[in-house]
Amino acid sequence: MTDKIFKPLAALYDAMDKTWNKIAEGYHFKCNGCEDNCCKSLFFHHTYIEKVYLLHGFNALDSNRKEKILDKAANYCKRTFPQSPEIKSLKICCPVIEDGRCLLYPYRPMICRLHGLPHELSKPGFKPVKGAGCNAGLFDDKPYIKFDRTPFYQQMAQIELAFRQDLNKPGRIKETVAQMLVSQ
Repeated sequence: MTDKIFKPLAALYDAMDKTWNKIAEGYHFKCNGCEDNCCKSLFFHHTYIEKVYLLHGFNALDSNRKEKILDKAANYCKRTFPQSPEIKSLKICCPVIEDGRCLLYPYRPMICRLHGLPHELSKPGFKPVKGAGCNAGLFDDKPYIKFDRTPFYQQMAQIELAFRQDLNKPGRIKETVAQMLVSQ
């Protein structure tokens, strides 16, 4: 894969990061990790382009580090997705976290970039759906700063559609970072 394929995604990620940082600054919020760490949340990702981009970053790591991450990813999947229909978050840390830091930070998916701050999503014909933000921000005591994620989701959908059409990839995915790594 060439960087040209990832250029629209990288530009969108840059816009997400800049907006997130601006809103976080408005709240005087700095994510320093916490007990309810989002890296321990059960997040599913839904785009092939993000999976391929994450794997692109993963494949740039040295073989020892990749092996350790894959072992952690396999353990994560085994514990999180047992042979029963019930899936629940066990608050297991994402397998790409080492010493509290994401080893694939520049390649992390959209939800990892946007999580934490109060936000809203708008669907045509409906009132915006608002999210409260993480507990660490103590956002309930602060006036809401508008953070509409809708344009980011719309742009991601366009990028994903073009990517899937170019590669003739039908269907959708619903995978955690751990699942993305073990299924490559």
